[in-house]
Amino acid sequence: MSSKNITRAELKEAVCRKVGLSQAESADMIGLVLREICDTLVAGETVKLSTFGSFVVRHKAERMGRNPKTGVEIPIHPRRVVMFKPSPVLTARINGDASDGDL
Repeated sequence: MSSKNITRAELKEAVCRKVGLSQAESADMIGLVLREICDTLVAGETVKLSTFGSFVVRHKAERMGRNPKTGVEIPIHPRRVVMFKPSPVLTARINGDASDGDL
């Protein structure tokens, strides 16, 4: 299994190649989609992309943590985190149980 990451530039190239938009239009489209997802998550709402998955904002309460090196307890402040839950279609595709046309 490869540990390669896909970059925004590579996404732009894929959109340009597959949709036929210019490089600038492809970059703008990707930027707009990502910005909309971010703005929605910042507002505390869920982003559900059918057949792909859902991005959900979860609230974590304050709790006590421990420095593993020193053993000193420190409070971990409450915060919001983003969780991703893949759809059954994406999970099946990752596991090789679905064709490319399903996603």
